[in-house]
Amino acid sequence: MLPHQGNRRTGREAGPPRGGASEQVGIPSGAGNAARPRCSSADFAIVRLDTERPNNMTHASSGRSAIALAAICLSALMFGLEISSVPAILPTLEHVLHADFKQLQWIMNAYTIACTTVLMATGTLADRYGRKRVFLIGIVAFGVTSLVCGLARDATLLIAARFLQGMSGGVMLICQVAILSHQFREGRERGMAFGWWGIIFGIGLGFGPIVGGAIVALSNWQWVFLVHGVLALLTLGLAIGSVTESRDPEAKSLDVAGIATLSAAVFCLAYFITQGPDLGFTSPAAQAILGIAVASFVAFVIAEKISRRPMFDFSVFRIRSFSGALLGSVGMNFSFWPFMIYLPIYFQAGLGYDSVATGLALLAYTLPTLVVPPLGEQLALRYRPGLVIPAGLVTIGLGFFLMWIGSHADQASWLTMLPGCLIAGTGLGLTNTPVTNTTTASVPTERAGMASGIDMSARMISLSVNIALMGVILVEGTLSHLRSALPSLDAAQLRPLAERIAAGNITAATQGAADPSSLGAGAGLVHQALVHGFGWVLLFGGIGIWVLAALSFIVFGAAAPASSPTPCQRASS
Repeated sequence: MLPHQGNRRTGREAGPPRGGASEQVGIPSGAGNAARPRCSSADFAIVRLDTERPNNMTHASSGRSAIALAAICLSALMFGLEISSVPAILPTLEHVLHADFKQLQWIMNAYTIACTTVLMATGTLADRYGRKRVFLIGIVAFGVTSLVCGLARDATLLIAARFLQGMSGGVMLICQVAILSHQFREGRERGMAFGWWGIIFGIGLGFGPIVGGAIVALSNWQWVFLVHGVLALLTLGLAIGSVTESRDPEAKSLDVAGIATLSAAVFCLAYFITQGPDLGFTSPAAQAILGIAVASFVAFVIAEKISRRPMFDFSVFRIRSFSGALLGSVGMNFSFWPFMIYLPIYFQAGLGYDSVATGLALLAYTLPTLVVPPLGEQLALRYRPGLVIPAGLVTIGLGFFLMWIGSHADQASWLTMLPGCLIAGTGLGLTNTPVTNTTTASVPTERAGMASGIDMSARMISLSVNIALMGVILVEGTLSHLRSALPSLDAAQLRPLAERIAAGNITAATQGAADPSSLGAGAGLVHQALVHGFGWVLLFGGIGIWVLAALSFIVFGAAAPASSPTPCQRASS
């Protein structure tokens, strides 16, 4: 989804910072002419104003900016934790709230779909009514909805609360980028600000599983959500006095048609995937839902074509470096991040680990995403993103195939899964920062904000759809093994059993069979079915991301010669 964002370039006033590759904010080497920012007198004016600022003004504002950065980083930490800590407690929620497999999927999907719904709308609202104002509203809403999640006593209420929490999380996320772009304008300080933001974001994503597992072990699942009420208060206190208000005077309208049609398309597609097995994919109801999804997407394209201020300017897709990098965004969220929702189920139900051990095992999957991005950035600067991004996707796919081998080992354990987890995480780390830098640097500077919004929307939409799709594949793979092992049982008996196994409740699956004696080896057969289902998911993720890697490589095309710095780049450095 939106892991460590790296050092990104999001505004016209940003030039490349002084310093090494780890602080580079400008255009990756080899991005070509399309990646060069276009200079104007305004660019020089901004550089001149920044460099001629009196020292006493700089010192007076540095403390305030540091506090503002702390507030933004705390909000990024909350957003990241709420994505990655919840999967670790899904087996607990299944037991405590008596949630079925589809409800567990929607506990995750409600958050990501809602976040996707508001991303582009929030950017317009923040530009029009004030980025600080909207950011503060998002913090308050996130804290309140987190409290509601923690106090929920049934799965339906939790899903509704998670939807509202996802909306407020999306508000915070977009405002973080906008505020950083406005408040940190000098090249070096801008690079450091975005760098710290990306690191803290990555910590939230990387350590979320162990945080969630530890909270369940030491207290109860409610505090996975309730803790954000406390963090939101702290973040609000820091942000009120430190964040500078800013607006875009040209932002005068909201693309309501685009927001409504895109949201309907994503929601209906996710609903079709998750509910299709029950409804029947060829049933009139399912086909009607799919028809609405397709019609909504077509309406979205038309709305963006005729809108005076569209959320999406489709002309940017003609820029090969932008489209190639966007395929990298889709690839990461096609396999790596949605699989993180299901990997805790394998560790707990498949290998028998408790929540803390599961969190520790997941660190092998997530920690490389924190330590590898600087290497990915350096490789992109040296060899060009058109090589590094597809190579990173191929590495993720290789990790998935190694996890498939490790999960099918005779004595499967975290050790047999370790190589695949490490390699998949390394591939994500190699891919993410070049993707982020390239999507914003490969378009004209006045479109960098929109490019960032398209990138984030692509990540969240891919994540939402593939969380649902991987869940269906997990159930179908489990069901396939049960059919071959238990030919005496019909589909009406086997599908509920497969869904309970896919949810990770081995005991309930064994005891809930219509004819427990027919399970033969009992828990052994159930375990084999679960491993078979996960094998399908791992193959889907590995093959799918290799296809996207090939497409990304083709779309990037041949390397363009590296270009010399533009005047505004030289001035700001």
